[in-house]
Amino acid sequence: MSDAILVLNAGSSSLKFSVFLDDEPPKPFLRGQLEGLFTSPRFMARDEAGELAGSKEWSGGTKLGHDGAIEYLFDWGRQGALRGNRIVAAGHRVAHGGLKFTKAVRIGAEVMTALDELVPLVPLHQPHNLAAIKVVAQRAPDLPQVACFDTSFHRTQPAVAQMFALPRRFADEGIYRYGFHGLSYEYIASVLPRIDQRAATGRTIVAHLGNGASMCAMKNRQCIATTMGFSSIEGLPMGTRCGALDPGVLLYLMDRHNKDARALETLLYKESGLLGLSGISSDVRTLLASPDARAAEALDYFVYRIGRELGSLAAALGGLDAIIFTGGIGENSDVIRARVCREATWLGLILDEAANNAGGPKISRPDSRVAAWVVPANEELMIAQHTQHVLSSANE
Repeated sequence: MSDAILVLNAGSSSLKFSVFLDDEPPKPFLRGQLEGLFTSPRFMARDEAGELAGSKEWSGGTKLGHDGAIEYLFDWGRQGALRGNRIVAAGHRVAHGGLKFTKAVRIGAEVMTALDELVPLVPLHQPHNLAAIKVVAQRAPDLPQVACFDTSFHRTQPAVAQMFALPRRFADEGIYRYGFHGLSYEYIASVLPRIDQRAATGRTIVAHLGNGASMCAMKNRQCIATTMGFSSIEGLPMGTRCGALDPGVLLYLMDRHNKDARALETLLYKESGLLGLSGISSDVRTLLASPDARAAEALDYFVYRIGRELGSLAAALGGLDAIIFTGGIGENSDVIRARVCREATWLGLILDEAANNAGGPKISRPDSRVAAWVVPANEELMIAQHTQHVLSSANE
């Protein structure tokens, strides 16, 4: 029997999970997800070889919730899916660690109190992350749990990059530019030395492009600047999130359309972005296949904003040595990658069209001054490694 680590990433209506054998480094064993937790739940899991390890669908209208999802997952594992391996810890992706949590931490009562206090900063993410932690604690009270934060990687930003030009008293409430997708960026930073030594020690911009999208400027693998700020709606336009927006628009909507905070929250997080611009879909694949002019305009805006942020981040770095594409869109859409790279020609990037069409990993030509790579994200591995480290440190 081997020890194993359970990794959980709880969303508003989904629960993604992975199981890693407690090796050095952690070895992937199982991964899957439960979706539609409050409507029509669906479960699917695959083993380390990609073979189907389990699946189930519930009838429409079933409200499984996070409680039911975790209970089902634990029961499924104990019925043989773990093949005799024993879960010894659970690692969680937590959206916000605030100013206090700059690295992964073992979860106890004091930590949970502090994380609950951060819910107003990320109301659409933090509650679901914490719900999973609470359910696991109820289901397996003796199981050690570790919180891994999407904000921690960005704590190396210079102080000036974390400020807002507001009265200083608001900073005392925690109003700073935090940045998110940190676990994704941390993974990319960890593998850069074996991919491209110049990118690892130099000036690199990582574009995490997915339904949630952001970019991060790294110097010597440390964050210098990032596009997301106080919240996860800042920066790039996303699937349903607006990205950068003049605050005056919010004042106008409040005055002219009588929108309160909750109405604005729904608008900015769920009805905007590619979905709002196109009126068709939040999915880049659907928009690329659509003949509708609005789909093309939404993608034009997406690429334009990436190009704008690319220039801004290159300025923060004082130049550019490499661009890394990751995330669902970054890893899989050769069309979007090509458009972004062509917009970056002024920086010295020359795209290798054939390599890009083939998915990389390197998609820049040998004579390109700026290297371009496609590197799949592996946030789950980072969580497993952090969980290992926290527990081993506690036992020393």
